[in-house]
Amino acid sequence: MTPRHLSLHDGWTLTADGPVPPALPAGGVPAAVPGCVHTDLLAAGLIDDPYLDDNEERLGWIGRTDWTYRTDFAWAADGHEFTDLCFDGLDTVATVLLNGTRIGSTANQHRSYRFPVRPLLREGTNTLVVRFTAPYTYAEALRDKLGDRPGAYAEPYAFIRKMACNFGWDWGPTLVTSGIWRPVALESWTGHRIAEVKAVGDLDGDGVPRLSLTLGVDRAGDGPLEASVEVAGERAVFTVPAGEDRAAVTLPVPGAARWWPHSHGEQPLYDVTVRLGEDAWNGRTGFRGVGLEHEAFRISVNDEPVFVRGVNWIPDDCFPARVTRQRISDRLDQAIAANVNLVRVWGGGLYESDDFYELCDEKGLLVWQDFPFACAAYPEEQPLYDEVAAEARENLVRLAPHPSLVLWCGNNENLEGHADWGWQEELEGRTWGHAYYHELLPALCAETDPSRPYWPGSPYSGSPELPPQDPTRGTVHLWDVWNRVDYTHYADTAHRFVAEFGFQGPPAHATLRRAVSGPLSPGAPLMTHHQKAEDGDRKLLEGLGAHLPQPVSFDDWHWLTQLNQARAVAFGIRHFRSHSPYCMGSIVWQLNDCWPVVSWAAVDGDGRRKPLWYALRAVYADRLMAVRDGALHLVNDSPLVWEGALRLTRRSLDGTVLAEETSAVATGARGVTRVPLPPAIAEPDDSTREVLVAELGDLRAVEFYEEDTRLALPPARYDVTVTQGDESGIGYRVTVTARTLLRDLALFPDRLDPAAEVDDMLVTLLPGERAVFHVTGAVLEDPEALGSRPALRCVNDLVDG
Repeated sequence: MTPRHLSLHDGWTLTADGPVPPALPAGGVPAAVPGCVHTDLLAAGLIDDPYLDDNEERLGWIGRTDWTYRTDFAWAADGHEFTDLCFDGLDTVATVLLNGTRIGSTANQHRSYRFPVRPLLREGTNTLVVRFTAPYTYAEALRDKLGDRPGAYAEPYAFIRKMACNFGWDWGPTLVTSGIWRPVALESWTGHRIAEVKAVGDLDGDGVPRLSLTLGVDRAGDGPLEASVEVAGERAVFTVPAGEDRAAVTLPVPGAARWWPHSHGEQPLYDVTVRLGEDAWNGRTGFRGVGLEHEAFRISVNDEPVFVRGVNWIPDDCFPARVTRQRISDRLDQAIAANVNLVRVWGGGLYESDDFYELCDEKGLLVWQDFPFACAAYPEEQPLYDEVAAEARENLVRLAPHPSLVLWCGNNENLEGHADWGWQEELEGRTWGHAYYHELLPALCAETDPSRPYWPGSPYSGSPELPPQDPTRGTVHLWDVWNRVDYTHYADTAHRFVAEFGFQGPPAHATLRRAVSGPLSPGAPLMTHHQKAEDGDRKLLEGLGAHLPQPVSFDDWHWLTQLNQARAVAFGIRHFRSHSPYCMGSIVWQLNDCWPVVSWAAVDGDGRRKPLWYALRAVYADRLMAVRDGALHLVNDSPLVWEGALRLTRRSLDGTVLAEETSAVATGARGVTRVPLPPAIAEPDDSTREVLVAELGDLRAVEFYEEDTRLALPPARYDVTVTQGDESGIGYRVTVTARTLLRDLALFPDRLDPAAEVDDMLVTLLPGERAVFHVTGAVLEDPEALGSRPALRCVNDLVDG
């Protein structure tokens, strides 16, 4: 018989197991499943939106309250022998009761649960109850029992297998959730069923695509079972031996094409069907080989080294059940449009949804997956050790089919914390996670998913005996910049692979205005609530350094700190890429935000692109020109030779050419060429009044000899015309013609309409040049306002007020 699936998402109510600040209805609050307590209370109008103003501060009681979810559902005998109650995700510490009988308990958000319930089901109405123990109650009790552990925050996230950033981070609110956060259903079956499928598409020793498949079964009898697998026109029949519950088969797929990251090729994907009697599993995979050179930390796909143009990914919402497939797709499209080719799923978050990895497969985004450990010493005692093993096994199997997944990483910053942050003294011999990162997880990866490399943590230099932040091997995280030193210090060292670095900037003005009802000014109480970094406002201003003037108004503060964020990150990436192939990757902290906040993100919590996003698109492009150490570096991360006539000019700020050199250049595919700057170009007569311009084909780089605070920038003079768009969807065209040099011209249409977006930003124009900005999404009463402040800005603004 074909297995039967009965969704149990309807009719849930939520009650508090004890007194709580709002008066809850006697019969409970309607509850959405999948969902969580916060979103249910918000939908019922019982709490204010935790993302707005400082409402978060009044909601701490939710994570310290026990909660009960309850539903009634109808059931009738369906002719099957077995029925299981299946939870894809429970957050986190729960007891499950069916018709008054306790059937199991859970303590891990990162795994699923299946309970056999056939004897407990009744004809007619059945009652399902899930009682959640407050996360703080569980975690603090385990902390008291096992002894405290050091971490970045005074929260007990290391003592519960739950999304760590739920407990707050330096970019996120403290909103500690409970709830049925992934689907729940009854599944009925007879005789045998497919319990688990691990499908890995890679290449054999001769480069031929192959599918390695392991089938796990639940069964009622002991006899042999016949199964089959089909993919890309190939089929294999195999047997699960008598008395066994699993079997493996390897199927050559010579007709399949190789899967590539989008920066290197196409993304062919193939449907996989596994059959066991009338039960079937349907999935999809792609075929590619993955390699990792440990010392260089050089990731290869299909034996071709890939320079990683990466971004770090955090959970896109504090309440993950709200994150739809479309929202993930939109966010990943923003990454691709910024020329990103790898997303690192950071260890303070989650194993993401199936939608996330499927979309990465389709879009050609490589995935680096951290196991969920971040910024703390994690106990290895029970019950945590077995929970970690269970979640790792499940997710290794679940994510195995995805060709986009190319690396498993043991943790985020815990190896560095133990080595360099004084943890050893605080621990006094207590466990801290070593056995997870160096024993359990690598063993499980080798056993379950040997097709992908495993790396114990980041930063990490390849051996426990080495300093974790050795720039000559492995990965580093660069946080001196932002915290202590100017961003020009990125250029002090050549690193092999930079897995985290970044700089803060505020979100879009429209995002701030939605989230903050009070005054928009640094230091204002409600603004301060949306700045979670320690001493963040001071660091924003200090970070301007000699690069940009100090602001005298909120509008200037917003513009200058956003611009400085973009410049800082772009400076680092130009440096890292110019050192390729010694350096083989940079992963910016971070792509996205989970709420409206001043942060390191390129895309803010409302999904709006910050100036940093536009800077990323430029410096992560296939071809880049970078000035470093008296030379112009031509970076060509494309499959074609980059050649042509390179024109170098030294000009006065009024555009007059003072010196000019032209030479024929050629840079091979995936290569870098160093072109020494001729003295006539490298050495200005007056560094405050001159600019270097490099042009090769349709690419141009403009470099100034001095910081903006020392440049003799002229007051901004330009002509602007605003015209209506056309049927292509462009709402307005804003044409700016420069009458003086304009430094980093930017248009912020969200100042006029929160729905508006612009296609380009941070454009430097020489006198007489023109830029056209295309604005979409806007409906404006006064389109001419697009041509003046606060919508249109450039650095020259600060010269004439």
